Amino acid sequence: MKYNIRGENIEVTAAIKEYVEKKIGKLARYFDEEPSSEVHVNLSVYNDEQQIEVTIPMPNLLLRAEEQHVDLYAAIDLVVDKLERQIRKHKTKVNRKFRNEGAPKYVFAQMEDEAKRADPYDDNDIEIVRNKRFDLKPMDSEEAVLQMDMLGHSFFVFTNVETDSTNVVYRRRDGRYGLIEPS
Repeated sequence: MKYNIRGENIEVTAAIKEYVEKKIGKLARYFDEEPSSEVHVNLSVYNDEQQIEVTIPMPNLLLRAEEQHVDLYAAIDLVVDKLERQIRKHKTKVNRKFRNEGAPKYVFAQMEDEAKRADPYDDNDIEIVRNKRFDLKPMDSEEAVLQMDMLGHSFFVFTNVETDSTNVVYRRRDGRYGLIEPS
């Protein structure tokens, strides 16, 4: 696999680069073909916590995970574990979808039986435990952030008064805010 490893507020040393490539490289066993694009790895430091974000672009699929920990190497291990869980959880579903669409190759390679160990996160039943309905009030993104903060939520859905489209504002882990707009 090809890697694009970048650091923000941290110097990416040869040892860090080698560790990242070794750990993420182990995920290659799950694929029939290696990803054609680069694996993007962003390392950063915020408030004395190390953060790693990994994006693996695949044909018709995007694997992405992020983790934070005080120890960078532990964060790398945690993000690889999270990616493995994603792969195991979605392997059957994705393979079935592409098999039904007539794709000649499956996205994920067949896994060995021992790799199918019990996983507390491997829950194929999605259960919606609460359903909310509400009217979307037209407002700008600043008012939406204020509403979100007043409610104590981490995100807020609203109709953007400028574009008349449904948008979402959310609080990022670094304490700043993000805006999701449809394209």
